[in-house]
Amino acid sequence: MEIVKPTNSNMKLSRLATKVENLANAKILCIGDVMLDRFVYGLVERTSPEAPVPVLNINEEKKMLGGAGNVAHNIVSLGAKVTLVSVVGDDLVGRELTTMVGQEKLIEPYLLVESGRKSTQKTRFVAGNQQLLRADNETIHQISESVSENLLRIAHDLIPDSDVLVISDYAKGLINQEVSESLINAANLANIKIIVDPKGPDFKKYKNCQIITPNRHELSIATDLKTDSSTEIIDAARKLMESFDIDHTLVTRSAEGISLISRNGCVEHLPADAREVYDVSGAGDTVVASLSAALGAGIDLKESAALANAAAGVAVGKTGTATTYTSDLLHALRSQDLNNTEAKVVTHGTAQKSLDIWRMNDEIIGFTNGCFDLLHPGHISLLRQAKANCDRLIVGLNSDTSVKRLKGEDRPIQGEDARAQVLASLEIVDLVIIFAEDTPISLLKEILPDILVKGSDYTLDEVIGKDIVLQNGGKIFLADIEPGHSTSETINRIRD
Repeated sequence: MEIVKPTNSNMKLSRLATKVENLANAKILCIGDVMLDRFVYGLVERTSPEAPVPVLNINEEKKMLGGAGNVAHNIVSLGAKVTLVSVVGDDLVGRELTTMVGQEKLIEPYLLVESGRKSTQKTRFVAGNQQLLRADNETIHQISESVSENLLRIAHDLIPDSDVLVISDYAKGLINQEVSESLINAANLANIKIIVDPKGPDFKKYKNCQIITPNRHELSIATDLKTDSSTEIIDAARKLMESFDIDHTLVTRSAEGISLISRNGCVEHLPADAREVYDVSGAGDTVVASLSAALGAGIDLKESAALANAAAGVAVGKTGTATTYTSDLLHALRSQDLNNTEAKVVTHGTAQKSLDIWRMNDEIIGFTNGCFDLLHPGHISLLRQAKANCDRLIVGLNSDTSVKRLKGEDRPIQGEDARAQVLASLEIVDLVIIFAEDTPISLLKEILPDILVKGSDYTLDEVIGKDIVLQNGGKIFLADIEPGHSTSETINRIRD
């Protein structure tokens, strides 16, 4: 599997977080297949004596809006307004869907009822965080001509007052060739943005849309090309856009993040946030929802894609057809941006997530350590020299108790939190990790940096942890010492 390297970008995700409040200004029109997602939770403690299958002892059941309903639900959870247009059957599931949509205060619903149609229900059986089985009960034949006419009449009235049209196609019979073409033509005439979440092998019905969001597998089927590598994804996306006059393709790549490819030649690879994946149900809906809300709020496409990627990272970290709320998205954006001061002060475990991403992108990781009590120009010089020799600089910071053992009971002058925040505020520092031991040996064993940096007042033999780094193929760098600067001397001058 090819490693995806993110595009070199100066985008600050924490700064992007300031735009999240603008999502409330977006007005989205979402048209597509709505369905009922049913989750049955329980425990598996034995296998059936009747067949080699697990026995699920059920203890909880949840029902959620799925398909276009989940897209709409995620849009309103981000504070935006949405109008949902869909079709349900005249059955119990259809009535449940109508009730659930009606309970969403920020969703304006237009649910048409087709007589004799079976509403779609997906039932997932889950033990712990493991999905055991999914059972679908649905109809996938096209909606009737009369229902189609009513749907298009409603949609054409709503399109001019919307910022973005989302076509959420789950191949359940609503988004047929005629409906899709009519919606796209009307939206283009009204000069509003169009996002299509596609399904099926034939993408002709999506011709002339602006943005299409297939996953890797859907892109491969639609173009009859391989999509195993980044290069193959780009080639397939370009073929798709040329074939159907589409401006942008946003490819969702599961644990690898998303890729945004445009007809003008621009390519953006956005790696997924390094979090544990619990459930991918509805993650694609989250991407479409957050992308549409961001575009509807006037955020440019590149930044909207970054917001969508962060929202998807939140969604897969939850079980069920997950919802990403504004607070979730703000936290994800701020914690992903390692130029954010608070996010740069991390624990050992949190640091590992950043290390995995940096190593995936072939970045050189540097490490230095110290007490850094009363930061002075000598410290800054050492840190600058360290950063000049690596892509990412991690600073190991002695805890207060560690400093007292090394420097005496009257030290440190500043507490560990204050010292960490000062270091984290420096742009040249990527992470700060506080350690309680007298030496950073255990920290070095976990990080295994490519370069270990100390001042030239040390000899190579005196550098603690050099063997760990060298045995791992790393290097030792002795930085020049800026003369005339010492924390101890500064403290003595203040006392005198």
